Amino acid sequence: MSTTQVLIAGFGGQGILFAGKFLAYAGLLQGRCVSWLPSYGPEMRGGTANCSVILSDSQIGSPIVDRPDVLIAMNLPSLDKYEDAAPAGADIFVDSSLIQRQVRRTDVNVWPIPATAMASENGYDTLANMILMGHVIAKTGIIPKELIGEAMKKVVSARHADLLEKNLEALRLGFEYEGGK
Repeated sequence: MSTTQVLIAGFGGQGILFAGKFLAYAGLLQGRCVSWLPSYGPEMRGGTANCSVILSDSQIGSPIVDRPDVLIAMNLPSLDKYEDAAPAGADIFVDSSLIQRQVRRTDVNVWPIPATAMASENGYDTLANMILMGHVIAKTGIIPKELIGEAMKKVVSARHADLLEKNLEALRLGFEYEGGK
């Protein structure tokens, strides 16, 4: 029985909930039990935002992620808040464009990636979340690479169909990123 608990954290406007929804749909396409629990502050943009996703081969008892196997921190307050919650051996992904300090823990796997800078350099200013998610998929194998396109088609609305290819390209950039660790 395999269960992976993921916590994606940052501030509003970074696409935290969208990244979680993408991961949850990919889990559903795998035939796994899935939980997706968004949480955000009252501000529309700039407030706190996080998303808990659980992918499991068995029923999920609670949607709460308090010990994330995979932590994705898109800003420093999120890393400060959740770093110690990750159990030993967890994978911690940080947007090193926005987080200047190193992860203090030595008993976890750390994956820094300059996602915001990469997004800006490639004309995908709002897609640092997908660059990070691509890196997560590459380093953890949390979902099969073959499901990326199908899952993305589920979460990109018809109204924003023009963003499908940009999201897929951002995922590819993160998947192929070789720096860090």
